[in-house]
Amino acid sequence: MHTPIIGPRSAPVTIVEFFDPACETCRAFYPIVKQIMAQYPDKVRLALRYAPFHHGSDQVVKLLEAARKQGLYIPVLEALLAAQPEWADHARPDIGIAFEAAARAGLDMERARQDMETPEIQAVLAQDVEDLNALQVGKTPTFFVNGRSLPSFGPEQLARLVAEEVAKLQP
Repeated sequence: MHTPIIGPRSAPVTIVEFFDPACETCRAFYPIVKQIMAQYPDKVRLALRYAPFHHGSDQVVKLLEAARKQGLYIPVLEALLAAQPEWADHARPDIGIAFEAAARAGLDMERARQDMETPEIQAVLAQDVEDLNALQVGKTPTFFVNGRSLPSFGPEQLARLVAEEVAKLQP
C-alpha cells in the first residue's frame, strides 16, 4: 500500500485521515489523533492520505514522501506541522520555510529534491487525489474509521467512533 502508516501495521482499527499539510485544523487534530492512538497502542493505526487543497501543498506532500523514503516521515511531518504558521499562508505560502523545517528535522534535502520528482512519488500524490475525488472528500481533515465516516465532525465524534470499533474486537 502506498499510504504512510503510523502505528502498528497489524492494528485491527484503522483511522484514515485525508489531510492537507497546510490545513490548520489538520494541525490541531494531529495531537488528538496521537492521543487516541496512545489509548489503544496495539489496536489502532493511522493511515494518512493526502488532500492538497491549499496552494503549494502538493510540494509539501512530495517533501513528506521524500522524507518517508529516508525513514524520517514522522519527524518531518511534526516539524512541518510545528512550522505551519510560518509557511502555510494560504494566499502566499512560503514553501522554502517548509523545506527549512524539514532540513532541521534531519532530511537530506539534496536527495529529497531529487526524490520529490520521481514517478513513484508523483503516483502517490495522483492516487490520493483520485481517491479523494472518488470519495467526494471536500475538506480537511476528513476521517474514516474502519471505513466508517464520522457522523458529524469533531474530536469527541472521532474518539467515539474509534472506541466503537475497538469495542467490536472484544469477545
